[in-house]
Amino acid sequence: AGAGEGGLAARLEHRWRPVSAGVAVPIFALFAAGVTLRGTDLGALLSDPMVIAIAAALVLGKSIGIFGSTYLLARFTRAELDEDITWADLLGIALLAGVGFTVSLLIGDLAFGADSTADDRVKAAVLLGSAISAGLAATVLSRRNAAYRRVAERERLDADGDGVPDVYQRPDVR
Repeated sequence: AGAGEGGLAARLEHRWRPVSAGVAVPIFALFAAGVTLRGTDLGALLSDPMVIAIAAALVLGKSIGIFGSTYLLARFTRAELDEDITWADLLGIALLAGVGFTVSLLIGDLAFGADSTADDRVKAAVLLGSAISAGLAATVLSRRNAAYRRVAERERLDADGDGVPDVYQRPDVR
C-alpha cells in the first residue's frame, strides 16, 4: 500500500514538488552562488546603470527573444502553437526564462572577473532581474491558470446528471 500511482508517496511528491523546485532549489543555488547584499547601499545600487542594464536584459531580453522568435517562426513558417497553448501562456513562460540566474552569474564572473569591483553589483543585478521575472511570470501564469480552471469546471459540468459532461452532449452546430 502506498506504492501505487495514487499512494501516499505519490501524493506527497506531487504536493511538495512545487516547494522544492520553486523555493528550496533557488535558495540553495543563491547561497551556493555567494550572493550577498550585506553592507550594500540599495539606493545607489538600484540607480547604477550596470545593474539596470543587467536586470533589464534578464527580464526583457530573454522574454523578447523567446516570445519574438516563437512569433516569427509561427508567422513565417508552417510552425504553430499547439491548440491548447495561447500566446499569453507563451508570454508567461518567456518571462519565466529570466529566472535562470546561475548561468547569468557565471557570465558575470567571466565578463568582469570573480571578486572584481563589479562582482557584487552583477550578483545583485542578476538577483533583481530574476526576482522581477519571477514576479511577472507568476502574475501572467496565475491569471492563465485561473482561465484554465474555469474551462475545466465547464467541461466537468453535468447538469442533467447522466454521467456525461454537458459540453460533450451539445448538438453539433454546422
